[in-house]
Amino acid sequence: MSESQLVSVTESAARRIAALIKDDGGDTALRVAVNGGGCSGFRYDFTFDDARQDDDLIIEKDGAVVLIDAMSQLYLAGAAIDFVEDVIGSSFQIVNPNATSSCGCGSSFSI
Repeated sequence: MSESQLVSVTESAARRIAALIKDDGGDTALRVAVNGGGCSGFRYDFTFDDARQDDDLIIEKDGAVVLIDAMSQLYLAGAAIDFVEDVIGSSFQIVNPNATSSCGCGSSFSI
């Protein structure tokens, strides 16, 4: 994957991920994956994982570690992982230039 296709992590997301990793003992990473399903065809999954795979894209920023498997990298090329806090709650959000539409909650998308 070329440099221009890499997934980025915002400062807000990096701070939140680093805090969650620290709370979890410091030996995990946030795994971001794209799976089939959701109301728009694909869905974003966020889990904590302590196992890195050989084909993972590893993003490290300000104490945050994000893992993305090879298949998900294809769907997330050029995307940004953000953490948003507002009146109705807080969540990780993906700003994905590859998505042609998404559901209202932002957790699923189509290409």
